[in-house]
Amino acid sequence: MMKITILAGDGIGPEITREAVLLLEEVANQFGHHFDFQYGKIGGIAVDEEGTPLPEKTIRLCQESDAILLGAVGGPKWDHEEPSRKPETGLLQLRKTLQLFANLRPVNVFPAILDSSPLKPEVVNGANFLIVRELTSGLYFGKPRGRKIGELGTEVIDTLYYSEFEIERILRQAFELARLREKKVTSVDKANVLESSRLWRETAERVAEGYPDVYLEHMLVDNAAMQLIREPNQFDVIVTENMFGDILSDEASMITGSLGMLPSASLGDGPGLYEPVHGSAPDIAGLNIANPLATFASVAMLLKYSLQLTKEADYVEQAIEKTLNEGYRTKDIATDKERSYTTQEIGEVVRKHLAARDSTTIGVKK
Repeated sequence: MMKITILAGDGIGPEITREAVLLLEEVANQFGHHFDFQYGKIGGIAVDEEGTPLPEKTIRLCQESDAILLGAVGGPKWDHEEPSRKPETGLLQLRKTLQLFANLRPVNVFPAILDSSPLKPEVVNGANFLIVRELTSGLYFGKPRGRKIGELGTEVIDTLYYSEFEIERILRQAFELARLREKKVTSVDKANVLESSRLWRETAERVAEGYPDVYLEHMLVDNAAMQLIREPNQFDVIVTENMFGDILSDEASMITGSLGMLPSASLGDGPGLYEPVHGSAPDIAGLNIANPLATFASVAMLLKYSLQLTKEADYVEQAIEKTLNEGYRTKDIATDKERSYTTQEIGEVVRKHLAARDSTTIGVKK
């Protein structure tokens, strides 16, 4: 029995996680597994019902799990809450509590939806890279932080902090992953301005000495932002600090055509946390039009990294690709000439392809 905690969260979170649970149940049925699902609250709904974005019982559920699947948190309803009660604070606290220091965001362009990208097909075709983002330090966690009234009005401070240990830990993760791919690491920093980036670059050079089979290149973050749009095929593994990774991975979503296509895994020494990169999209919540494919791809990562069910993960990825190849699209990736399908309809088709899996094509596309 494998224990999976479901944190549906806010906005479209309940809709996409509902379909993800049905997909996991289909995996269990097809391969003879048993998943024990337990449910917790996080984000805005937790603020409304528990008075905090991350209740203690949610933390306990997660700590006792083999893996965690998250929908999304946040929305305009909670924009004016004090910082400790903001939905996003709950997610940051969960990552920190579980020491989920490595965020993996694969960017894989599916040939069937090349036209969904705002970039030219010849630019994005074949793009397949992995962004490795440090997740538990940097500007989002550094102290002191806050605001006060000074002589010139309101003054604010955010602190960018990193230790050599934290930098080395995420860099080693990137090099290990590169060994399983095309053996190239692009370390992104702002070493021409920031002291933290200078330490990052020095550490990357030192770590690279232990991986002579992996090619290391350095790239300033502003150039990296440009190169992602200009020539995404040049990248294999991109590793960077927290805020840069947050921004670059959202930019990279446009290479695939939609934020609704990007999964993620947050890994550390305990249970992994899996979630789509997109937000809670409160404007379409409850309309049954949200794209569940990023969540399904996150399920595949959950199966692979936390449950060591690599074959099952490959079949889920294959089912997603077949669904796209047959022309099934949610509204966010459908062109003007294509019919769009509901969240539930996409879920049904993916499960159908999983049930009718073809073992001869497993492993062809990574």
